[in-house]
Amino acid sequence: MKKYFSGYHLAKLVCLLLLAGILFSRKTTALAATDTPYRESNLTGTTEERTNERAPGTAENADDLAEMNIANTVTITYGNGNGSVNGALRILVILTLIAIAPTLIIMMTSFTRIIIVLHFTRQALNTQTAPPNTVLIGIALFLTFFIMQPTLTSIYTEAVVPYEAGEMNEEEALTKAAAPIRQFMYGQTFKKDVSLFMDINRLEWSGELEEIPMSVLVPSFIISELRRAFIIGFLIYIPFIVIDMVVASTLMSMGMMMLPPTTISMPFKILLFVLADGWYLIIKGLVESFNL
Repeated sequence: MKKYFSGYHLAKLVCLLLLAGILFSRKTTALAATDTPYRESNLTGTTEERTNERAPGTAENADDLAEMNIANTVTITYGNGNGSVNGALRILVILTLIAIAPTLIIMMTSFTRIIIVLHFTRQALNTQTAPPNTVLIGIALFLTFFIMQPTLTSIYTEAVVPYEAGEMNEEEALTKAAAPIRQFMYGQTFKKDVSLFMDINRLEWSGELEEIPMSVLVPSFIISELRRAFIIGFLIYIPFIVIDMVVASTLMSMGMMMLPPTTISMPFKILLFVLADGWYLIIKGLVESFNL
């Protein structure tokens, strides 16, 4: 029993000595790292180099505060500075534009009216998923590009080209680029919709485009587009509703009340649509509705 306790205490003493040695060696290593020159360590720079021009707390105004820390200052020089935007920054700007592009396409172009009318056409035909959503969106995108092509050309010639040539700054380029878009939206917007949002914002309006802020013009344009799209959709529904009524009354007179009328009327709808060359008429009416 005595030997057992002696061996236990000996092992405990050895563990304490090892722990003390580890702690002492770590403290010695830390002291040695502190004494090591800054350049010889795994860090870059020297102790004499600073990232601030003046000591912290010496700023007297906002300009001094902005110039105090040069490490947190980013300067972009473009055009007149004989430089160009950094490649990584260009990628960031492009990705940002790609992220907001769907919203701009939907809200500020002819896309809204086109996609709603095409959806009404498919519902009136009662073909469920034919044509599928992918096809409808593709048609709407290409028609939008076709309708907006004059506006896009104006933006390129009046804003992009002069900006790339250094003839105007960013603010002037944005103003020039917004002018064709504003002209297009204003031409498709009902005045009562503009008056509605101007009254909500408590702004006076004499009827001129220049007095309408973009925050008023965009929602007014969207409401006008929805109104026109639903009017066109209603007109598309009328001949197909007539077919449904004729088929339903015929089935009722024949006593076939258990047979769904849509099952019989859908082939007649498709036949009428094909004979009347429906897609040609709808696309033609959509494009002409923008007064191109």
